[in-house]
Amino acid sequence: MTHVVVVGAGQAGAACVAKLRALGFEGQITLVGAEAVPPYQRPPLSKKYLLGEMDVERLFLRPESFYAEQNIDLRLNSEVTSIDPAAKSLSIGEDVLAYDELVLATGASPNRLPDSIGGNLAGVYVVRDLDDVDAMAPEFSEGKRVLIVGGGYIGLEAAAVAASKGLEVTLVEMSDRILQRVAAPETSDFFRDLHRKHGVRIVEGVGLQQLDGTGRVEAARLTNGETLAVDFVIVGVGVQPNVGLASAIGAELENGIQTDAFGRTSVAHVWSAGDCASFPYKGTQIRLESVPNAIEQSEVVAENILGAEKSYIAKPWFWSDQYDVKLQIAGWNAGYDRVVTRSTSDSVKSFWYYTGETLVAVDAANAPRDYMVGKRLIESGKSPSSDLVQDLTVDIKDLLRA
Repeated sequence: MTHVVVVGAGQAGAACVAKLRALGFEGQITLVGAEAVPPYQRPPLSKKYLLGEMDVERLFLRPESFYAEQNIDLRLNSEVTSIDPAAKSLSIGEDVLAYDELVLATGASPNRLPDSIGGNLAGVYVVRDLDDVDAMAPEFSEGKRVLIVGGGYIGLEAAAVAASKGLEVTLVEMSDRILQRVAAPETSDFFRDLHRKHGVRIVEGVGLQQLDGTGRVEAARLTNGETLAVDFVIVGVGVQPNVGLASAIGAELENGIQTDAFGRTSVAHVWSAGDCASFPYKGTQIRLESVPNAIEQSEVVAENILGAEKSYIAKPWFWSDQYDVKLQIAGWNAGYDRVVTRSTSDSVKSFWYYTGETLVAVDAANAPRDYMVGKRLIESGKSPSSDLVQDLTVDIKDLLRA
């Protein structure tokens, strides 16, 4: 093996190439990225970076010099236009690269509003990459009116930044409640109360019907008949995995680019990792949109490219920062049938998800000890009784011995 090409210079792609070198791989490595800057952290974009508390250089995962020092050919502002798996080559414009192993770490793209309802008006933004956030940052001035479409974590984080900067914030969520797709009603209630205390107006069970304006957005019509005057709009309605290259070469798709436990796609010598890739997990095929997954999955792929034959055993965990609240999530809550709450104050709570008697996930708001204990319990396959979890006379660490 002489040449590994990684397409996608995000968290997964960067972790993969770094791991290859750390494992002693001495062959050629090429990392292809569509953006003009080296690989960087995305989570701070909608938080500290948007608040102006973090410079762009601090976003970079590694200094740009790292790639040259490690003899990694970092190709920025580059788009792979086609792949020929039979010839084991790919094209970047007129340039054709031969590869021995190819990793697709192509990430995901945000869903946008249709042009037919005003999604193409100026002043309508999504939050995904550095250019998105740089474009919207000048809008965040005190007193401006912003509409946020979508009550998931991205939308709520953007709402928190806007409220913190003194904007007038309205958030609309078409589902019955915010966070409905990803969290229990108890977690939704906690964050609804938090945002309302900071002056955010949350409207649930209501969708966006139309954005109006002459060239630039000026008003929003909602499905409940209300019309809002707005200065700009942020759209946070989920993402779609970038599967175009994989689809074009006939790779199997299932909720993203389907991989086996080793990170292999159905096409020989082609691997995948990160937000674009789905993998086996407890009898199903899942895709995780998180930094830990991007790093851990891509590092396993790097090991397997070098012959390790190591299965990726996901240990899902996520986080979200909103105002002075840090939410930490351990586990995968799909299929839960009840939730119990451990609460030491209005601002310190954890929500424990059970399927039958099995603990499957924990949402911990300003409760790092609960998160750490919950994560260890889930990873070890232990499930304390829900009565013990709620009993504040029981020290949280004692649950590990229960």
